Amino acid sequence: MKKIAVIGSGYVGLVAAACFSEIGHEVICIDKQSDKIESLEKNIIPIYEPSLKELVIKNKAQQRLFFSTDLIFSCQKSDIIFIAVGTPPDEKNGGEADLKNVFEVAKNLAENINGYKIVVNKSTVPVGTGEKIQEIFKTYSKDFDVVSNPEFLREGVAIEDFMKPDRVVLGVANQKSKQEMLAVYQPLMTLNQEREIIYYMDIKSAEMTKYVANSMLACRISFINEIAELCRKVNADIDQVKKGVGSDSRIGRHFLSSGIGYGGSCFPKDVQAILKTAKDFGVDFSILEAVQKRNQQQKELIVEQIKKDFGTNLAGKRFTIWGLAFKPETDDIREAPAITIIEKLLQLGAEIHAHDEQAILNTENYFKKEFEKNSEEKKNLEKLFFHKEKYLALKESDALLLCTEWRQYYEVDFKKIAATMRGKHLYDGRRIWVQWVEKDYQNDNSFIWWN
Repeated sequence: MKKIAVIGSGYVGLVAAACFSEIGHEVICIDKQSDKIESLEKNIIPIYEPSLKELVIKNKAQQRLFFSTDLIFSCQKSDIIFIAVGTPPDEKNGGEADLKNVFEVAKNLAENINGYKIVVNKSTVPVGTGEKIQEIFKTYSKDFDVVSNPEFLREGVAIEDFMKPDRVVLGVANQKSKQEMLAVYQPLMTLNQEREIIYYMDIKSAEMTKYVANSMLACRISFINEIAELCRKVNADIDQVKKGVGSDSRIGRHFLSSGIGYGGSCFPKDVQAILKTAKDFGVDFSILEAVQKRNQQQKELIVEQIKKDFGTNLAGKRFTIWGLAFKPETDDIREAPAITIIEKLLQLGAEIHAHDEQAILNTENYFKKEFEKNSEEKKNLEKLFFHKEKYLALKESDALLLCTEWRQYYEVDFKKIAATMRGKHLYDGRRIWVQWVEKDYQNDNSFIWWN
């Protein structure tokens, strides 16, 4: 058992803390925001992630998981310290990751270190950050090691990803830190039948691995979205094409679903960050520039189709949005296509009625904050409504837009949809209704489909 401190109780930090405690370590999760720590002490989880609340409650009860605002005391008690603070894009600096939180934590730790510690960077950071953290520590102490351990958690299945990982990437500088990190992850290897899941490498390579993985997946998504657009033009079936291509073992079926673009906290940020790194080092990264451009276009495809169907003045028109989160099983709306679509439709004068499993509160708070910045846009709040029941959101609607493939949207009552709406337009932004269209509505005029 290791004594572990995890700094940051956000998505990465809280999941890591809960899972480390689940595999037997004693963990203190630290955050400087006292309200978040107070909520966690009361078992109020600040994010929606399946099974996370149960894991927190269980390991708190078994005295393996603790929460604190005291950074110094908690880290002095710990052997291994994970930095899991936010690294949002710095728009003033070309989208490069903003590392002020990472460096602030590193400086506080370095000034107060009380013996040998391993400082593990779990935040997503640009290549070379580990070296900078080492320099900070060298100013105050020589009794430390820095490790890079990027996370590869998918929102909605983060617990499973942590407990049954494809790989654990560890950027280490020496044998001592390698052995200590092996002790941290050994229980996971045991759980996974001693399957070889740990990949050791140098720190810079580990830092790069995270960006490359997410950027490559973003490439696949944008590529298949461009193929889908071409299929529309030539009257080919993108789903059949996907099956044919994905059956090639060299390619595989993952991340070949076309739709209205990717979002979330990782892909957009990481693509932008690696582009900034490439620019700084004089590398022409035109492929990722195209990926970024295509993804933005993808988010606006539905809006462009709506303008063709309804015109550019949408005053008096009512549109229903099903799904606000960037993907199912999360309440995360960062870079979510639905947010872009709502903004565009409101600008065209539409009234919006929205439903989502978990993301209503985050969306409502986002638009209140955004519209408060501009008095002209503030009136748009009067045209934005949220509903806890999906069919109620459809009442008198001219069109339904599906933006997130929550499970409850897969099997719906299309007769009820037709009876509730006043219009016929259904825009399937995630192509989950294709089988029903082909089976039951091929020659039916109940709806006008777009997917």
